[in-house]
Amino acid sequence: MRKIIQIDEELCNGCGNCVLACAEGAIQIIDGKAKVIADKYCDGLGACIGDCPEDALHIIEREADDFDEEAVEEMLKQQKVVKKEPEPVSCGCSSTTISTFPTAMDTSCDCANKPTIHSSGGASSLGHWPVQIRLVPVGAPFLKGSDLVIAADCVPVAYPNFHADFLKGKTVMIGCPKFDNADEMVEKLAQVFKSSGIKSITAAIMEVPCCSALPVIVKKALERAEVNIPYKEVVISYRGELLL
Repeated sequence: MRKIIQIDEELCNGCGNCVLACAEGAIQIIDGKAKVIADKYCDGLGACIGDCPEDALHIIEREADDFDEEAVEEMLKQQKVVKKEPEPVSCGCSSTTISTFPTAMDTSCDCANKPTIHSSGGASSLGHWPVQIRLVPVGAPFLKGSDLVIAADCVPVAYPNFHADFLKGKTVMIGCPKFDNADEMVEKLAQVFKSSGIKSITAAIMEVPCCSALPVIVKKALERAEVNIPYKEVVISYRGELLL
């Protein structure tokens, strides 16, 4: 009999905050819910409880395997193995091909003869490709010395003026804090923060609970990178209103 974490799956919204708060790596998001992957990885101290927005985690006492510190260390070592950056696939898919291009802000002569794209939404302020956190290479040239917007991928859909208000003159990386791997996001962003000379960071999230994990991911990446970069958050409502 010992103390261990119990997760109420009916209350859990899969935000992943507890995954980031668990230093032992005992919790993972599986099928959209937080789960203790094995008793031996959980020390029962409850560091993850305070980060749960739904009060789904509690300490209970039950029969459980002993906490195995050596097993935890081995698992964490395996998790720290840095995965190779994705390479363009042989079929010619351009998802991982690095590109930069003129935006609505460019006024150089190089842009004078480019065709105008007519749309009711105005000109795009996106100046690079790719944009997904998982696909952007750490050493991408458009990251160097940039003002970086890290957005939950629902934000550009919900907020109608995303390009004009947030993206103009900035670099963007998007991802889903609920469905993407949080540890991989922390590692990727930490490498970007450490090597790219980022000037400022804006985290843009939705008002939904699962989005609350994105600022936690960004702050943990800043801690891991051991850098001090000006940081702010913006929150968007379901109806596309700027709440914060």
